[in-house]
Amino acid sequence: MPEGRWDLDGGRSLAFGGPVLIMGIVNATPDSFYDGGRFLDPGAAVARGLELEAEGADIVDVGGESTRPPLYGEIHAVPAAEEARRVVPVIAALRRQSQVAISVDTTKAEVAARALDAGADMVNDVSALGDPDMGRSVAAAGAPCILMHRRGTPATMQLDTQYDDLVGEVATFLQERAAAAVAAGIAADRVAVDPGVGFGKSVAGNNALVRNLAAFGSLGWPVFVGASRKSFIWKPLGLTAQEALEGSLAAAALAVAYGADAVRVHDVAATVRAVRVAAAIAGAPTKRAAVPQP
Repeated sequence: MPEGRWDLDGGRSLAFGGPVLIMGIVNATPDSFYDGGRFLDPGAAVARGLELEAEGADIVDVGGESTRPPLYGEIHAVPAAEEARRVVPVIAALRRQSQVAISVDTTKAEVAARALDAGADMVNDVSALGDPDMGRSVAAAGAPCILMHRRGTPATMQLDTQYDDLVGEVATFLQERAAAAVAAGIAADRVAVDPGVGFGKSVAGNNALVRNLAAFGSLGWPVFVGASRKSFIWKPLGLTAQEALEGSLAAAALAVAYGADAVRVHDVAATVRAVRVAAAIAGAPTKRAAVPQP
């Protein structure tokens, strides 16, 4: 588990190497696989972000384009202008009302730049700088970024989930993309990596990624993991994403035991409790349970 700290504006910071960080998800989209449409209205999205903070989220991750695979239905690409229209007002309102760290979940440099100007602290890029301008946009703002492994695009990523050496190939990819981020001007100590659970992997492959998180931590950057409500949890059980809370908590708890620095989740309050117990049993740093807000 790498140690370090991301200093943010206003004297705020996020520390790694201690208690696992909880990143709460706000999908300002009509078609996300789990809660699509519930938070498309900006007011509802802001309220959700504040609710996640009260439940114990260290980071609120705001996204305006679904990255779901075709399993969940037809995929609709979102133009940058529309994506920015969905996320920028939410981020600006959250920043006015809260000191919580805010991430923008986007693959587009234009959206990232506008979100950072509006008050986002970091960029969560599932394409790992697939947009050639993304690195420069993040570097210009002095912001941290999270780089994720993904094979192909949301439309194609589940067509081929076979790897000769899954863990080795993902680690090599993340090492290369982190080097590209540094070459673009992003400070090395403001990079994190994500092995991309659910993005171009089989059920067995996703399980293997969680079991081998230490391999990604050994690269030297903080490791984020997003397994919440994904199909590798519920599909083998014959369930749905709506029935995947317990499985998601199991995945988060095991991610902590195997060395995750941060977990990206839909269910913050329940995850805080689960990872607190997991960390205590595993001998890892604990995450203090949040006190419910009135």
